[in-house]
Amino acid sequence: MRTALVLLFLLAVAAIPGSILPQRSVKVEDVQRYYAANPGLAPIVDRLWGFDVYASPWFAAIYLLLFTSLIGCVTPRLADHVRAMRTPPPDAPKNLHRLPQHAELATAVDAAAAKAALRGWRTVRREQADGTVTLAAEKGFLKETGNLLFHSSLLVILIGVGLGSQWGWHAGRLIVAGPEQVFCNTVQQYDDFGLGPRIDAGDLPGFCLELTDFRAEFHDNGMPISFEADVAVSDAAHGDLGRRSFQVNHPLRLDGANVYLLGHGYAPVLRYTDAAGVTQETVVPFPFTDPTLTSSGVAAFPDANGSDKAKQMAFEGLYLPTANQAPYITSEHPEERNPALMLTAYRGDLGLDAGIPSSVYELDQRQIETGRLKRYGEAKLLRPGETWTLEDGSRLQFLGTRQWITVSIRHDPGEPIVLTGAVLLLAGLPLSLYGRRRRVWLRLHPDGRAEAGGLPRTEYPGFEDEFRSLVERWQR
Repeated sequence: MRTALVLLFLLAVAAIPGSILPQRSVKVEDVQRYYAANPGLAPIVDRLWGFDVYASPWFAAIYLLLFTSLIGCVTPRLADHVRAMRTPPPDAPKNLHRLPQHAELATAVDAAAAKAALRGWRTVRREQADGTVTLAAEKGFLKETGNLLFHSSLLVILIGVGLGSQWGWHAGRLIVAGPEQVFCNTVQQYDDFGLGPRIDAGDLPGFCLELTDFRAEFHDNGMPISFEADVAVSDAAHGDLGRRSFQVNHPLRLDGANVYLLGHGYAPVLRYTDAAGVTQETVVPFPFTDPTLTSSGVAAFPDANGSDKAKQMAFEGLYLPTANQAPYITSEHPEERNPALMLTAYRGDLGLDAGIPSSVYELDQRQIETGRLKRYGEAKLLRPGETWTLEDGSRLQFLGTRQWITVSIRHDPGEPIVLTGAVLLLAGLPLSLYGRRRRVWLRLHPDGRAEAGGLPRTEYPGFEDEFRSLVERWQR
């Protein structure tokens, strides 16, 4: 037990770097930013597995030692417990009055009636040559049973977690409503993902999802009531599987994966016609910045005005589901009660061919600072269906919005095992805390005298009352 406690402490200490440092399994972009901010320190941290703490050899060593320690703790105790349950209660000590609880019965007691009063106790009757009859009774084995169940459940949970980490996988994806925005379960279409060491990209189940509808209910103050998404599901093996609905905390359960609904927002639909009359249309999911779903993002048209990079167009926007009045800074409510889109046009080289990673939701500030990308005209507020004509005769139409959702797709083969371990833990913990091991003896002498004694194997304040109640039953 001392070894297990030390290892538990070491496991907690070893997990601290995983909470402080960015982890590749959570968000690789944060690791890249750490490298940019700490070019000298980051390689050293990486060699020490600082960005992969939970997959590091030293973390695994503590994990496996704890596993071994638990097995070494539970196995001999289990053998002792089975042996104790099969062993009959010992005979009464010679001097019962030396026990913590002792009583002299005032009346003669019938042995058969006394044994009947010990219902629920494991009782053994012994008779000596001089006619003395002794009843030995024992109770409370559930305490050690619960204790062993609790520690065994930790082993089960560790096995489940290990199985899930090796053969499990997870991914995130933003899905926009519409038939041309179908998402298929491939690594190339993930926004972020993590595959277990035993999983390859070809092992992923081949299903596709199309967001057909999304329903959200809100209170008058904007607090959400419920979110529900409808998707059309298909896979390579069975074809069209029909439409399914899922909600927050009620995932879509597919063969080989569960799809969890995390969030939603609005994607403005914009159509841009350049000065030459070439039309492009885009659906841009704007990430929201507050609970009222005030959203900001960028709609880029890199192919506008031919191949001239200096004439590429982009529109930086702020979408308000329920706009109130100028200045249009935030929405009053997350529902689309008075939608408005505030746009600022930029013209010039968007920097898409620079080879430097950048966010699709923001303009490259380096291009703006160097003057390669410049603001083009004044900001414009558009309502759904309105058109903005720019100085060069090009036009931007705000066609409306579509709903988008973010989902987490996960498969964890160890999940049933972890659930089993959690159930065993919840069953064993109260037994180990509230179970009480105790023994009582009743000695009936040939001359009619009777004496009783009790010994609690686990100290607890209620044994005195329990023993007194048992003596009263015997006397009756």
